[in-house]
Amino acid sequence: MALKYLLLPATVIFSMVANACTCFLLSRDKELVFGRNYDWITGAGMVFSNPRGLLKISMETGDGATLTWTSKYGSVTFNQYGREFPTGGMNEKGLVVELMWLDGTLYPNPDGRPAVGTLQWVQYQLDNAATIDDVTASDSRLRIASTGSVPLHFLVADATGSAATIEFLAGRMVVHRGKELPVPVLANESYEESLKNLPALPGGSNSSADRFARACRLVRQYQSQSNSQPIVEYAFAVLEDVAQGDWTKWSIVYDIADREVFFTSARSRQIKLIRLNALDFSCRAGPRMFDMNTPVIQPSRAKFPAVDISAELRAFSDHPYRKLLETAFSESRPRVMISEDRQQAIFDYGKFIRCQ
Repeated sequence: MALKYLLLPATVIFSMVANACTCFLLSRDKELVFGRNYDWITGAGMVFSNPRGLLKISMETGDGATLTWTSKYGSVTFNQYGREFPTGGMNEKGLVVELMWLDGTLYPNPDGRPAVGTLQWVQYQLDNAATIDDVTASDSRLRIASTGSVPLHFLVADATGSAATIEFLAGRMVVHRGKELPVPVLANESYEESLKNLPALPGGSNSSADRFARACRLVRQYQSQSNSQPIVEYAFAVLEDVAQGDWTKWSIVYDIADREVFFTSARSRQIKLIRLNALDFSCRAGPRMFDMNTPVIQPSRAKFPAVDISAELRAFSDHPYRKLLETAFSESRPRVMISEDRQQAIFDYGKFIRCQ
């Protein structure tokens, strides 16, 4: 692998301090869905299908050794700043990992573990973990780089119906799950602070506390059996309630039980559907991609008024990929500082990934 492409931080450096997103998990009977609003400065984005069986070497962070692994599971991810650097996604085992901004995050100091950037940490989990236990156990094998990493925390869920918040506070991984996670909701304060500040009657502001409180109330309402609305439709209603106007670029609902992903974007309000069971995750099939802002004309499905684009994902191609990256980088200025050398390194990174 050409080292000149790896001697650059893998993580995008954000100068904006408020990436205000909201995530939650809804479950009732055998239904299980995960909702997420992505609130940010650019809505450019691409959906990727990522094969199993790919040999990968993490991008150099300058903060520790690189890590080598082979992807065990295929996944569908949402990527804005490069292939293999997703903001979130779901793998074929039903594991969902999504990120949100968290001021006060402090990642572990350098030690004997290899270091990866925050976005590549998400892909590593989707490549290797089937359960939340797998995710938390990985802390003994790798860490998020302590320098050049965006301050984030994560809401994670798996096919068993378990959920967990994962935060890095005072240099260590902090996990809330089970009884320590009374409501599976996360916004932009630590989970402990969110519970402490939970108002009895949430207001209508876009503050993290109010969004967290409204999402908690709506999640509890659905799980109390007091609403008969279809679960995917209800999840989108929750996302609409906690949306932040023009800042909300994507709304995503993962149907974990059925391994389906629904999403809409500010540039294309059409609700689209990807069925993981319809995708070929074999290594020989290679990665596939779809510009999430592209409208598609197809009959609606009966289950939910969404257009099935499972067959619309196309084989990875440099030209549309570079065009989307250039759009994301351009629209992110001046709040996201990405040098031209780093942009080229991100673009070239996928060229070094091969089938095992």
